[in-house]
Amino acid sequence: MLQNINLQEIIIRSIAVLVTIIPHEMAHGFAAYLCGDETAKNDGRLSLNPLHHLDPIGTICLILFKFGWAKPVMINPNNFRNRKRGTFFVSIAGVLTNFILAIISVIILKHTNLNGFMQELLLSTFWFNIILGVFNLIPIPPLDGSKLIFSFLPIKYEYYLAKYERYGYILLLLLITSGALDKILIPMVTFMINLIGKIV
Repeated sequence: MLQNINLQEIIIRSIAVLVTIIPHEMAHGFAAYLCGDETAKNDGRLSLNPLHHLDPIGTICLILFKFGWAKPVMINPNNFRNRKRGTFFVSIAGVLTNFILAIISVIILKHTNLNGFMQELLLSTFWFNIILGVFNLIPIPPLDGSKLIFSFLPIKYEYYLAKYERYGYILLLLLITSGALDKILIPMVTFMINLIGKIV
């Protein structure tokens, strides 16, 4: 697989990854800030500096295998003016940002005559944003989908489930290595592509 990736493709994927991950993480931090929590702001997560957002191993995996992760944005829900509403908006902010960027990429492709490098870059940006957005909707901790569910649960259940968040990494790893993750992602990705097609 790696032998089939040339230098231009690595450059395109690298740029697309930055355009995908940085707005996603900034959206989480900015939503938290708007909801009353300045933890992400104080950690420098409202910055465009990639070094503040990228996890080295997760970024390499995303470039090479189209699957990866960034540094988690630290928030303190106790600072939210409304805890449940804040948790919801912070959780959904990154995913919505990815889908908006995917829509923008399609619009630019549709209404311009770009080709070559720029066309491939926009296509790659579209795919990475769709994949990251859909992947984060899976309701397994620590993904955003689990936080969305938390936002609708009583706080006592939220604390209870949060204790088992570390096991979510193991479950995700099992889903990836077994190939079961593809069975979850492919229908969701297909649905989002069709939905964006109707919107655009």
